[in-house]
Amino acid sequence: MNFHAAPSWWPRPGAAVWSWLLALAMLALLVLSLAPSSVASALPSTGWDKSNHALGFAVLGLLGQLAWPGRTAIVLTTLLAYGGLIELLQSLTPDRVAEATDLLADWVGLLLGAGLAFLLERRRSDKNLSREST
Repeated sequence: MNFHAAPSWWPRPGAAVWSWLLALAMLALLVLSLAPSSVASALPSTGWDKSNHALGFAVLGLLGQLAWPGRTAIVLTTLLAYGGLIELLQSLTPDRVAEATDLLADWVGLLLGAGLAFLLERRRSDKNLSREST
């Protein structure tokens, strides 16, 4: 038994479930980003605003790559624009502030998430090749 291969129930990249999970994660991130500071401070946090941004957008980058494999540039550009939209919306709320450094943290997170997706897919491909050669 190969414990390193993806489980048989694990959806393939490009499956519709990844798009749904991405949409759900985007909605959750939007709600958390626009929630009043009093609510946000009661939620779990990494302890640093920029790492919260990077973590949230790493999830989006990973799910975006799994939803639309092979479309890295358009996926990451669209998700970064989404980060810009969140910053714009935050500037319109009474107790949130838009910061350019948040977009930088979003970009770092997107690259980390996309990189993880690439590594996972490469690992899956390597496992499939080794199974075919035996």
